[in-house]
Amino acid sequence: MITSTKRVTADKPEVRISFSLDDPSELKDAEEQFPSFPDLEQRLQPVLPCQSLKESVQVYRDHCKMAREFHQVKTEIALLEDRKRELMAELAEDERVTLEIARLEEEFRLLTEENRTLVTVYTERTQQLATLRVTNQKRQGSS
Repeated sequence: MITSTKRVTADKPEVRISFSLDDPSELKDAEEQFPSFPDLEQRLQPVLPCQSLKESVQVYRDHCKMAREFHQVKTEIALLEDRKRELMAELAEDERVTLEIARLEEEFRLLTEENRTLVTVYTERTQQLATLRVTNQKRQGSS
């Protein structure tokens, strides 16, 4: 068991802190009693309360609660930013696909129009060929 006693100022009572490294449950209790908040800047870390003043203990508890809420909000923001990046990537992909679809639809429209033109020309040439054959047969039959 390690015990430390210190008087902060002459007019304040001594502050005594005790802990043992032998019993892990005591160490866990100390961690729960004085949690750390690595997300917070050093200047925003909760200051240990003066145990003899209820108001100090309450302010410390409120500060710890706000620090935990801050950590939770910060975590949620990080998750939402990740989700936003995922959605932005999906949106960019969807826009790329939409442009590709529009390009393919235009290409299909042009090819369909060209096909109709070719079918019309084929039909006309087939009719002309048939007419020429008939005309040719009449010429050969009359000669």
